[in-house]
Amino acid sequence: MVTCTKCNTSLNPAVFNTIKMSPCPTCSVALRADVYPAMFKPRDIGSTGERLIVDKEASCFYHATKKAEVACSTCGRFLCALCDLEFNDLHLCPKCLEKGRTKRKIKNLENTRTCYDTIALYLATIPMIFIWLTLLTAPVALFVSIRYWKAPSSIIPRTKIRFILAILLAVTQIVGWVLFFGNIIS
Repeated sequence: MVTCTKCNTSLNPAVFNTIKMSPCPTCSVALRADVYPAMFKPRDIGSTGERLIVDKEASCFYHATKKAEVACSTCGRFLCALCDLEFNDLHLCPKCLEKGRTKRKIKNLENTRTCYDTIALYLATIPMIFIWLTLLTAPVALFVSIRYWKAPSSIIPRTKIRFILAILLAVTQIVGWVLFFGNIIS
């Protein structure tokens, strides 16, 4: 899809490959778009890319001998079927996908998650080695368990058993401390 460089409105194919400038239908800025025929060709999913037949056809930015199938939605480089990475209705080249992953610009691309259920369980169990630490970590484990109950657990789905164990241990520790200090006071 070719869009206006100023307002990002989709352009009518009638303005493609014309000699003179045409106004954008939305913002009326003068523009001209030169588009290769590969833009309008239906794509064959699973293809490894065609070889160039005519020298005037667009070639892939990464493979000079492969025919361009689509342009990258971010940088505009022409891509063959091998290099085209379709993600969220966008066509991305390998560099733009990697840049989006490292700079966290692609919102739906997750490769790690914080496992709050594991954190809560560790907060409830590990300090039991040093009993006095549970005075601080039990309420924190209880807070983390309740606060992040609905947070995504992991890329690989798992149950809420860690949260349940952390809550049970934290409540047991808190009740133990209340009874301990109650006996000291009385």
